[in-house]
Amino acid sequence: MWSPSAITRCACAACDMGSSLSMTAVIFPALNKPFGYLPIFKGPSYGVGFFTAGIVLAIMVIPYIISVSREVLLSVPRDQREAALAVGSTRWESTWKVVVPFAKTGIMGSIFLALARALGETMAVTMVIGNTPKIAASLFAPGYSIAAVIANEFTEATGDLYLQSLIALGLVLFLLTFILNGLARLLILVTTQKGSGVSN
Repeated sequence: MWSPSAITRCACAACDMGSSLSMTAVIFPALNKPFGYLPIFKGPSYGVGFFTAGIVLAIMVIPYIISVSREVLLSVPRDQREAALAVGSTRWESTWKVVVPFAKTGIMGSIFLALARALGETMAVTMVIGNTPKIAASLFAPGYSIAAVIANEFTEATGDLYLQSLIALGLVLFLLTFILNGLARLLILVTTQKGSGVSN
């Protein structure tokens, strides 16, 4: 909002490009040495597991959150910023005390949209989560996600029960994604309408 236009264009282009990339690099965690006494950080780190999958998904969705949040912040009426500046606020104060609180509902919506995208991510998670069908307390342990189960086992499904189970998992994943997307769109719509209502 307040940055030079050239920097803004470059940053937006980088975020838009980053949101379309599938980051499949393995990130080796180094938390089990200082925090190994905690159950969630116990066990050896092989570079695959819940923690690595979480890091990869975070790298994938953060540019998406930034891109959507920027659009939400730009939808805040200019009158709100100018009114804050008129009473003596600095640009930083007007941003954090006026613009961000006004747009916080839409920012939460961008986070939910990113979460819905992360839920449906398949190949990046499949390559780094370990594909082990068991529940473990440690973040370093390998595991499975619903999308990874479907991707790995659908072509090898034998028998009606096996195939129907995978289809049921797909339905659960679809419902979760649908609910999160609907909630996120609703939050962003509320913020946009609030901004247009104030500007009018």
